[in-house]
Amino acid sequence: MIKISKTSVMNMENAIRGARNPLNSWNRMDSYFDEHGTFVLGENDLNLAMRLVRAGSDHRKFIRQIFVSVDFEAPLYWWKEYDTYKVATVANSTSTMHKIAAKPFSLEDFSHEHMNEAALASLQSTIQTLEQLRLQYLETKDKGIWYSMIQLLPTSYHQLRTCSFNYETLINIYHARKNHKLDEWHVVCDWIKTLPYADELIVMEDVEKGHQ
Repeated sequence: MIKISKTSVMNMENAIRGARNPLNSWNRMDSYFDEHGTFVLGENDLNLAMRLVRAGSDHRKFIRQIFVSVDFEAPLYWWKEYDTYKVATVANSTSTMHKIAAKPFSLEDFSHEHMNEAALASLQSTIQTLEQLRLQYLETKDKGIWYSMIQLLPTSYHQLRTCSFNYETLINIYHARKNHKLDEWHVVCDWIKTLPYADELIVMEDVEKGHQ
């Protein structure tokens, strides 16, 4: 399971203006902010953006200046895969090391939606043990007990991170992960498709189908 919240997309106006720098074609800019303060790409600008994106990474440098910030709350097993994306990404996470004993352990802290009966029973037993260790640690501050919690903690445990990246990174993520085994990646790819101009600048289904 993954929860996605607090999405913010920034700097699209500056990015598309920069895309016109090579040919000094700023006079053709037709984008604007609507009455809600939302940035809208005009027909000229959208056409240029789509042509540059489809021309390849050397030509679409401007999308590296379209920034996205978002909160992901996801299990540790998903974060291990996410961490392969190290270029043009930043993440600030809640600290398992410092805050593992700050709140009681409960089933809601773990992804378990696909577990069979035996696996769920095992997880519940582990949670009970973790909670016993947590209470012992709070009473004794024994480092050995703290280590026991850290080393016993299942990879289904949830961690919250505030992540930032750009549209170029999202192209890489979307096309590499859209057919992945993990349901969490499908949720993320569906979220990517909701971003402004994602169909035109990230998903690019016309390119995949060979209809350029």
